[in-house]
Amino acid sequence: MKTYLQKIWAMVLVFSMLNLSCARPAAAFTVGEEREVGENLLYQVRLAFSLFDDPDISQYVNDLGSEVLEAAGAQYFNYHFFLIKDKEFNAFAAPSGLIFFHSGLIETMQSEDELISVMAHEVGHVVSRHIASRMDKGMKVGIGALALALAGLALGGGGVAGQALLTGSMAANEALNLHFSRQDEEEADLLSYGWMKKLNRDPAAMEKMLQTMRRITRYRMGQIPPYLLTHPDPEARLGYIQSLIATEKAPLTRNLQQTDNFAFLRAKYRILSQVEDDGQFRIFLNTKISDPQAAPLERIMAKYGLSQVEREANNYERSQALLREVIAAFPDKSILLVDLGRLELALGHKDKALELVLKAARQNPADLWAVFQLAEVYLELGNMKEAEVNLFTVAREMPEYSKVYYEIGKLRSTQGQKVEASYYLGKYYLYEGRIKLAKENFKQVVKDSSLPLHMLEDAVTMLATIKRLENGPGSSEEKKKVKAMDDEKKQQLVPPPWSSQKSYR
Repeated sequence: MKTYLQKIWAMVLVFSMLNLSCARPAAAFTVGEEREVGENLLYQVRLAFSLFDDPDISQYVNDLGSEVLEAAGAQYFNYHFFLIKDKEFNAFAAPSGLIFFHSGLIETMQSEDELISVMAHEVGHVVSRHIASRMDKGMKVGIGALALALAGLALGGGGVAGQALLTGSMAANEALNLHFSRQDEEEADLLSYGWMKKLNRDPAAMEKMLQTMRRITRYRMGQIPPYLLTHPDPEARLGYIQSLIATEKAPLTRNLQQTDNFAFLRAKYRILSQVEDDGQFRIFLNTKISDPQAAPLERIMAKYGLSQVEREANNYERSQALLREVIAAFPDKSILLVDLGRLELALGHKDKALELVLKAARQNPADLWAVFQLAEVYLELGNMKEAEVNLFTVAREMPEYSKVYYEIGKLRSTQGQKVEASYYLGKYYLYEGRIKLAKENFKQVVKDSSLPLHMLEDAVTMLATIKRLENGPGSSEEKKKVKAMDDEKKQQLVPPPWSSQKSYR
């Protein structure tokens, strides 16, 4: 669990990196520079947050993102979409096509179309280079002031620490404007609307999300979520989208496809089972299951959600019984066999787990969740050769997945290849934001010249990255200010906004 102070300072570092020079003129931030910043940014984000990067979740959100990008056309960047374990209502489009969604935002969504609508809006900001424009404007002021202000927004302007960071940095330059302008929002909304139509997705999902944003704005009152600070005026945006929908409602209705929300609900409930309060989430799911007015899909997927809650509580047999009911309703969904195989493995039924996961992998060879779980089963069975093949398949196809490096590192250690094990464990710890352990492992790697050259070069690069992270920008005065904010937060012990507002839907 990352401490609050670590989170504050890490986000200061994140946004400090967005400001490469104070002296450059506005509109000078190039595509190449934006790409360079983006390549370094993900390490900083991992310091501040934990990510949902299991292959099933990552593949799902990135496949949806690919749909949007196909509609958007050729791009300057290779986009990647991430889900953050954080209950705040927030999303963040970073330089060079890195787009982050907090679990608190996913919680408010009811359909896949709503998720795509937000994805498309964020892609619209990147395509229009609104982010680069904001950074260029920020370069006119001090790096420290801009970093503290952006960190305050990322942490949540309504919180004690976030509000204090914003106040202090805004005082340095009253003209500093960190949020997207109304023109930026309208441009991104218009692009999103057009792409939704092109994908035969329902643009009314945009309307629903904006209604959710408006409701949250009114509910929170003084504690405005960071997403609504950087994406202002949902009321005006709602009116704009409603006018577009009203203008062409008839042709929209004719062309829309019916969205299958199975994958969305599976991902949403798997996410929420790991971040929500066990008791309250159980109540919600049981209420949904027994609600005669709920759609059949919603009721059965609520059972899936409950199975995941039981799994998190180590009630494997109860989880298995619920999951079998879901499989009976959706016998063609091979990913459910992977979920069942994980439960069989947890119960010690290795051969049954292998049978289930192999069946899923054969039905869908592109499912990296099945491939990774197959590796886990082979490791338990002692079949290191097959485990290695599957682990390296995942590492090749999903190089940002930290856990695969942990498993490869353990495998190499059991094979007596200690230095190579240190290389993979170093990558795991770095991607998990555990800098000290990453550094120790990479130092062991660079001492051994017998390793392949690409590993040695990569280890040297990683050590340079770690040094940059350890010596991140920020004056001692700024660090003292961050420490003071953390102390104030601890003293006041303000309960987080989500604790009094459940909106699983």
